[in-house]
Amino acid sequence: MTSLLGGTRLPKAHLRIEAYGTVDELNAYMGWIHELEVAEAFRPLIRQVQHNLFVVGSILATDPTRSAFKPPALSADCTAALEASIDEMEAHLPPLKNFVLPGGHQANALAHVARCVCRRAERRIVALHAEEAVPEPILPYLNRLSDWLFVLSRRFSQLTQSPEILWE
Repeated sequence: MTSLLGGTRLPKAHLRIEAYGTVDELNAYMGWIHELEVAEAFRPLIRQVQHNLFVVGSILATDPTRSAFKPPALSADCTAALEASIDEMEAHLPPLKNFVLPGGHQANALAHVARCVCRRAERRIVALHAEEAVPEPILPYLNRLSDWLFVLSRRFSQLTQSPEILWE
């Protein structure tokens, strides 16, 4: 058993615990990406993503009916920032005509791992949302974050002059 902020006790395998645990795992991968040399130009946004993920985790870790703690809200502007970054990165990338496999460079592969963890977090939160309300901006944010991580993986390949591995 573990406790939410507010004192509610839940089994460690509860969907809410799985959801914020997966968000925490994603945040750890984002920290790893932040430290990559090739990520230098992206560090301010990566750090902001980490702060946003901490907000998401704090929302999910709080029982809103029993806690005096009121976690900060996630702004819809956070999703807009990801979308603007996607557009900027895609302006430098050739159009994608094939599916690509993770790899070609460690930075590319790590961004894909983070993308997969982000998608898992999104699935966990969708399942939680089917049982209890999850604040609106969280799911669109995670959906766009996984897209951003995909485009970032492609940009890392380009910046490291590594080939994108096409799925055949």
